[in-house]
Amino acid sequence: MAILLGLGAAACWGVADFMGGLASRWVRATLAVVTSQSVGLAALLLLLPLFREDPFTREAAVWGGLAGLAGGLGLLFLYRGLGRGRMSVVAPVAAVVGAVVPVAFDLAIGDPVGALTMAGLLIALAALALVSWHPGVEGRAEGETLMKGGLPEGLLAGLGFGTFFVVFAQTGEASSYWPLLSLRGASVVMLSAIALSTRSFARPGGRALRLLVGAGLLDVTANLLYLLGTQRGLLSVVAVLSSLYPAATVLLARAVLKERLHRAQVLGLAAAGLGIVLITAG
Repeated sequence: MAILLGLGAAACWGVADFMGGLASRWVRATLAVVTSQSVGLAALLLLLPLFREDPFTREAAVWGGLAGLAGGLGLLFLYRGLGRGRMSVVAPVAAVVGAVVPVAFDLAIGDPVGALTMAGLLIALAALALVSWHPGVEGRAEGETLMKGGLPEGLLAGLGFGTFFVVFAQTGEASSYWPLLSLRGASVVMLSAIALSTRSFARPGGRALRLLVGAGLLDVTANLLYLLGTQRGLLSVVAVLSSLYPAATVLLARAVLKERLHRAQVLGLAAAGLGIVLITAG
């Protein structure tokens, strides 16, 4: 059951990222993130009766809120990158960097890092170079193509997600619902303030709104599946499986948007998956 829950979380996160990124091609990324996060917050509030007995601690709620700030910024850059550039580049780059940051944090504070983790880190760095590689077109320099391909946004999104993983780990395992609610609430407040300050606060309509509602619901579903999976099986197993979410985003980009993958990028995607698995398993 834990394996199915982990795979379900990965699928939901991957599809949610694709839907949010696609909507960001029609509306501003800030508006897209605020909408999807608000939908997720509303869904969590509706689920409150099911989690009334979940233990509440102020410390866990505070860490959850701080994690929400980091995760919200990561999602903002992810949507911006998916909306502007190549999803087949942005999604795996964000995932690889997000997996590397916690390892770098452990190294910085002196915690022991296993051989599998170090091997995964080295493979992930190589994958980052391969996935982000894109040949110049129409006489443009390769660096210019990378900038327009969403690489900077993918890197910043990964930093946000990696920081989220580090901070959210401080909430402990005694409670699951309340830190999740506080992180989503903090994210919505921060992103709403950004949207108001940039005058991009409006109601998306039509196809964009439907995509963002779907993205918000899938994101919450993924969070719940992940939590249920960790409660029913080994954390390492569920974390490894759920971390493969970029596969769904890349496959949808290939099928719907007809994005072409070069040989180096295909090799990089495979290496990214292997690197993330080794980092998480180690």
